[in-house]
Amino acid sequence: MSTPPSESFFAPCPRGLEPLLAEDLHAAGAGAVKIAPGGAQFGGSWETCYRVNLESRIASRVLWRVAQSAYSKEEDVYRLAHAVDWPALFKVERTLRVYVTAVKSPLKSLEFITLRVKDAVCDRFRDACGQRPSVNTAQPEVRIHLFLTAGDATVYLDTSGEPLWQRGHKIAKVEAPLKENLAAGILRLIGWRPGIPLYDPMCGSGTFLIEAAHMSLGDAPGLSREPGEFGFERLCNFDADLWRSLCRAAAARRESAPSVLPIRGADLSADAVARARQNLDYAGLGELIEVRQGDILTHAAPGAGESAGILIANPPYGERLGEVAELAAFYPRLGDALKRQYAGWDCWFFSGDTALPRLIGLSVKRRIPLFNGPLECRLYYFPMVAGGNRPPRPSATQAKGQASNE
Repeated sequence: MSTPPSESFFAPCPRGLEPLLAEDLHAAGAGAVKIAPGGAQFGGSWETCYRVNLESRIASRVLWRVAQSAYSKEEDVYRLAHAVDWPALFKVERTLRVYVTAVKSPLKSLEFITLRVKDAVCDRFRDACGQRPSVNTAQPEVRIHLFLTAGDATVYLDTSGEPLWQRGHKIAKVEAPLKENLAAGILRLIGWRPGIPLYDPMCGSGTFLIEAAHMSLGDAPGLSREPGEFGFERLCNFDADLWRSLCRAAAARRESAPSVLPIRGADLSADAVARARQNLDYAGLGELIEVRQGDILTHAAPGAGESAGILIANPPYGERLGEVAELAAFYPRLGDALKRQYAGWDCWFFSGDTALPRLIGLSVKRRIPLFNGPLECRLYYFPMVAGGNRPPRPSATQAKGQASNE
């Protein structure tokens, strides 16, 4: 039996989640996995590519490398793109868009090089079949990505279409939502597993809740997309039979839904609670997850009589002076509430506010650097042991005695 030909791919992901992405790639059958800042290169068959798109919770998209070479000027990039047999990859009727990303590139205008790559693709089609594909910058059917370093140019075809973190589970949004693949990565980093009680007291639109529920049920994140939405479905080499078989196998692995999951959420905002419930209902999870309106400063931990679990929250962080002042007053009260209400819980906070660990008044056991888009953040771990988070301070008499013994 012959080995399927191996192609070269690159999967970007939120910065800080690259090791988790590598785990997903290996699980999908990828080989030669090489982590890079903000993603990972890998090799594999088209089945591997399909599996990553279908099953990875961490990848943002999957890019297929179709050309690469050294360059020094715009015409070098034009020739590289023109040498690709584009008519063999997708039909001229497909609309396209070119995206360019550069790191330390000597080229002065990314807009100009974007136009040159588009011209190279269209010129190749015109030479081959006398027609040029149309450009659609809003909803292109085919996405072409050019990545430039100081001396190398790489051309990719996007096999994902819309970003993979757009699961299609949410219809009610909130301001500054957390991307689904970042939320899934955070859940894995904090050690949460299906069956462990999980509570998000600042749940917003419910991203952590929905991701945890789908992980509990074994849902492949790509199954929620409609037919034809993946980029690879618009390429000439699309293997529809293979794709259907992978989808059937993934659907068969889905766990039967219990009557309720040990996943709960809350939010101070009634509007956010309504949006979270709307999203849970839309995702078919409304009966499985409890969401309430409440203030973390005054409400007790959920699940009275149950074992403690993991608390995860993405608290707001201020940019304006008034917001900063409000948070400076809020954080100490939050620390007091955690000590009072959450003994035995593992409490995690994802935030871009560097003042949080200093003002909350608790010992930070771990700080994990992550990026939320371009914003550098930290994932802070506060284990709330019974009896308080800090050991009791010695009395003045004890301190004096200790000093005399040193």
